[in-house]
Amino acid sequence: QVQLVESGGGLVQPGGSLRLSCTASRSTLSIYAMYWYRQAPGNQRELVASITRRGSTNYADFVKGRFTISTDNAKNTVDLQLNSLKPEDTAVYYCNAGGLNGAWGQGTLVTVSS
Repeated sequence: QVQLVESGGGLVQPGGSLRLSCTASRSTLSIYAMYWYRQAPGNQRELVASITRRGSTNYADFVKGRFTISTDNAKNTVDLQLNSLKPEDTAVYYCNAGGLNGAWGQGTLVTVSS
């Protein structure tokens, strides 16, 4: 099964930006749709963004216009650019390949605080 490793999380002030990256252990982007989820303390895991094999993207309403998902097939990565961050964006962000029954990364923590 494919393995996913996220990176790029950290502490950022409100209004700031971060770029999260997810690296797959093997070529997955031509096989699976890729997703970014997040889970804040005490909350359920929620879908943030997705990208299909053909490059079609979709975003949760609460991140539209602020976050951008993209892939690099040569590097087997799927990135999530986070702009105009808000304190409510604080969460562990998870990369996923293939949907809820697919492969998950270990998560990377994003903290938005002044």
